[in-house]
Amino acid sequence: MKSTKPDYGNWVPLYLMRALAVIIGVLLAGEILLVILLGPNLASILLGLVILLLAAYWLYMLRCRALFDFNRGGLMGEVHQFLVDHLDWDGEGTLLDVGCGSGALLIRCAKRFPQAELVGVDYWSAEWSYAREQCERNAALEGVANRVAFRQGDAARLDFPDGAFDGVVSNFVFHEVRTQPDKRQVVREALRVLRKGGAFAFQDLFDQEKLYGDMEEFAGELRREGYREVRYISGVERLGFVPRYARAPGMLRGVGLLYGRK
Repeated sequence: MKSTKPDYGNWVPLYLMRALAVIIGVLLAGEILLVILLGPNLASILLGLVILLLAAYWLYMLRCRALFDFNRGGLMGEVHQFLVDHLDWDGEGTLLDVGCGSGALLIRCAKRFPQAELVGVDYWSAEWSYAREQCERNAALEGVANRVAFRQGDAARLDFPDGAFDGVVSNFVFHEVRTQPDKRQVVREALRVLRKGGAFAFQDLFDQEKLYGDMEEFAGELRREGYREVRYISGVERLGFVPRYARAPGMLRGVGLLYGRK
């Protein structure tokens, strides 16, 4: 029997937790066998330390998985809401979500803007546990299926004409786009399909200079090009709603929000 609750997935996928558990189990069996055959020795001590470190990492990831779960910790809902709260849009017209994943952000926008028509685009690679069918089912369960559509595509080369949308959003996607090494160009591609005067809100690892350089400088560059409003919030993870333990490298660290009007 299928669940009647939406499935928005988790940033810490179940397959990763299972794989780590299997590795720990295999190493633990090896440790026991080593001690039985040779007794305690340097190799068994070192292997024991590796097992302890992996077990600690597994427990940390388990805690993060619970935090990122939309139905438990709810942190991702807060992250999405922070983005939506900075989208200066009246909800009239069309909105694009670049890298919609499981549809969570797009569906939140559909509920926030009941008059809007919305489109979600994603590559949906095997690396992530998301799929177009999952998005469509989530939209149906949330009662917004009649106003949303999902399309497969590449965030670096969006299959839409210039100025096709009244609003554009994206959440933690641009840095993952492998078909374009220059991540600023991925941002510009999302802005290309936004009409003049349209609203945008993008959240990503913008504070990581190796990916984006100086974001304040980039924001100034966009202003000089004629964008009506460009604002940047640095250190989003330090604003109070992200627990300290979730600000580690590989988790929510170096997060920034770029938003405004074209």
